[in-house]
Amino acid sequence: MIILAATPIGNLGDASRRLVEVLGDASVVAAEDTRVAQRLLAGLGVANRPRLIPLHDHNERDRAAELVELARDGDVVVLSDAGMPTVSDPGFHLVEAAAAAGVGVTALPGPSAVLTALAVSGLPTDRFTFEGFLPRKPGERASALSALAGERRTMVFFESPNRLAASLHAMADAFGGDRRAVVCRELTKLFEEVRRGPLDELAGWADQGVRGEIAVVVAGAPVRAADPAAALDQVLALVASGTRLKDAAAEVAEATGLGRRDLYQAALDSRR
Repeated sequence: MIILAATPIGNLGDASRRLVEVLGDASVVAAEDTRVAQRLLAGLGVANRPRLIPLHDHNERDRAAELVELARDGDVVVLSDAGMPTVSDPGFHLVEAAAAAGVGVTALPGPSAVLTALAVSGLPTDRFTFEGFLPRKPGERASALSALAGERRTMVFFESPNRLAASLHAMADAFGGDRRAVVCRELTKLFEEVRRGPLDELAGWADQGVRGEIAVVVAGAPVRAADPAAALDQVLALVASGTRLKDAAAEVAEATGLGRRDLYQAALDSRR
């Protein structure tokens, strides 16, 4: 089968015992960077020297069929440079091809920059969304952030140190400079840093230059005080367009934070 193996995001001590065992038995390893994979094997003290096949953004679609066929005869271990393959890293198209071909896929859970950043951020963790890397071009980045301006869940982004300041300024423009955020730098490494503050303040800090691997966690949009009369009008408009009253009340309640039952009853009363 295909084995997606999570690798340390910084500290080699975070490697699981299962990872060491699987790499010790592996005959084929598909790696985002074979040089990084060789250093990982050496760092973990794995004497095994499996066949290493490059699997990165530029060749994954071409290599997927070959790796799926190899996985019919034996396990193929998939490694990204750090963390879990497929999460902002190669592996998705391979898993897609394996699922279509009826080849099994499993995962060795382990370190995740997304969950680590979220956990240490101090921002709500009950509901969150992972947005990966923002577009490089300013216009596309602004559009992407504008679409997220009303997102109520905590948001997690990856960013390169060279673009961090520009992205934080763009977030401040889209979300408001006072929106709470956290920049997590070099997680699990010697110079780990977790810096919290409003977006305006973090953008000014990043203007001075930042190095290392970066994850940014941003608080979701605050709940705005809703106007009950306007919300009732929305419910009635939905009903007039053919939506059931129960569904209309639920939809507007979700959008406004008002009580579903209160909106439902108000709509019934308005008909009398």
